[in-house]
Amino acid sequence: MPTIQLSRVHGDFGFEATDENGHTIKMDSSPESGGLNYGVRPMQSLLMALGGCSAIDVISILKKQRQDVVDYKMTISGEREKGKEPSLWQTIHVKFQLYGDIDKDKAARAVDLSINKYCSVAATLMKAGAKITTSVVVHPAI
Repeated sequence: MPTIQLSRVHGDFGFEATDENGHTIKMDSSPESGGLNYGVRPMQSLLMALGGCSAIDVISILKKQRQDVVDYKMTISGEREKGKEPSLWQTIHVKFQLYGDIDKDKAARAVDLSINKYCSVAATLMKAGAKITTSVVVHPAI
């Protein structure tokens, strides 16, 4: 069973979360709510997790289809509910940018499979009510 250890290491709200393999993430609250900008906000880490989860899926799918992905970038943006506590992610847009000799239809299908079938983070966010949209841009190798 995965286990995370969390320790306060910086100011009132600066924390480090460490997994069982020693990998760490720094987190903090916003300066407006008393944080010192030590690390990522916990809700932003959900968007980062979505990106990582989906990226692994997409690259894996495209490798199985013998697509030559030489570079990969994502931009993930979202809007949270206004005036609510807790304030959940309401809309999320993920822009996938793939570089290489890649069939555009295969790239779009890989993204769709990731977001709607394989990515556990996407499924978790959608079950919480988030609407996730995507766009896919394939660039020639740079």
